[in-house]
Amino acid sequence: MAALHRVIGFAVVAVFALGWIWGLGAKLARRDPSEGYWTWLAVAQVVAGVQAIVGTILLLLGHRLEAEGALGGALHYVYGYLPLLLFVFAHVVARAGDARAVGIDRPLRPWVPFAWASFISFGLTLRALMTGLGL
Repeated sequence: MAALHRVIGFAVVAVFALGWIWGLGAKLARRDPSEGYWTWLAVAQVVAGVQAIVGTILLLLGHRLEAEGALGGALHYVYGYLPLLLFVFAHVVARAGDARAVGIDRPLRPWVPFAWASFISFGLTLRALMTGLGL
């Protein structure tokens, strides 16, 4: 099961990379991404959720991350679970149609919060993967 968690970890990083690059491309092209973006969003959320579930099962079975330093293992869990919260926040912001929650009081296209959440989640999950691999 640890090997499955490792494989899904690489997939999560790749899926989040695709999301923010796609969002950046749409921004640079000055147009909304295609309908496929919403399919990507569903896939990204499912893959991240499955990864969190597998990681939680491993934790409950007694597997512990042996990372350097006192916070190494704890940070792995923060890096792994935080993207789930970011996407919940992105849903709230997208549904509101603006980003007043973060101090931006202007209309916002619905895909923009997910591109930003994907960008941040890419970094977080990449770091989670690195701590998990002992890097």
